[in-house]
Amino acid sequence: MRELTKVIKRLILLFLLLSFFCAGQEIGQAATKNRAYWEAKGDIVWDVKTNDKVIALTFDDGPDPRYTRQILDLLEKHKAKGTFFVMGHKAQKNPTLIKEMHQKGHEIANHTYHHPQLRTITASDLRKEIRDTDNVIHSLTGKYPTLFRPPGGVYDDKVVNAAKAQHHLVVMWSWTQDTKDWKNPGVQRIVNKVCNNAKPGNIVLFHDAGGNREQTVQAVKIILDKLSKEGYQFITVSQLLPYKDKKVSTKTPK
Repeated sequence: MRELTKVIKRLILLFLLLSFFCAGQEIGQAATKNRAYWEAKGDIVWDVKTNDKVIALTFDDGPDPRYTRQILDLLEKHKAKGTFFVMGHKAQKNPTLIKEMHQKGHEIANHTYHHPQLRTITASDLRKEIRDTDNVIHSLTGKYPTLFRPPGGVYDDKVVNAAKAQHHLVVMWSWTQDTKDWKNPGVQRIVNKVCNNAKPGNIVLFHDAGGNREQTVQAVKIILDKLSKEGYQFITVSQLLPYKDKKVSTKTPK
């Protein structure tokens, strides 16, 4: 009986050790799926390493006729291009704005149809959110988007796989270029955030909808003026991406 008890105890101990080992492996794998992991795979982009003075301004949650219209006018005045990560249901309600974005050479990208909570949504529902938005954009422009930005900046296997299923690259933003304009922190604070941290290859995050975005509009005007004088060009994300294949000089850009 004692021998049997010892055997059972050893089996239980072995089972527990194996369980801890497997759990540790899973935790380790999850921990390694950080920015470096996804960038190495080429599935997510935050910014582009380049010495060329190019920056991509991106706008989430629109379009909104009150603010998107003003931003389009500012971009046109400065001969700048922007990337608009639109929500499907808003795009459907504002077809004229979407068509104008497309006609003026701005990039229209996918930000889901309803802006759902990505941590709780099912994979199939997320794919539908992306697919439905793609279809709206295509119906208005004749072109399917190739970029996807996840609401809330949430990224994991589910999000990346859903985007890849629709042939999209996941686009985040430079860690130093989250303006947090949705909090309405003040025009000067938004301007300082972008201009003080501006570097070649940056992807800047703004919002042109989802609340009062007057501060964003005013800040964009100042940012375009200031950075243009510093020699920066404003291009779309898709125009920015090829710069990563250029040889990066070790010299500091002027």
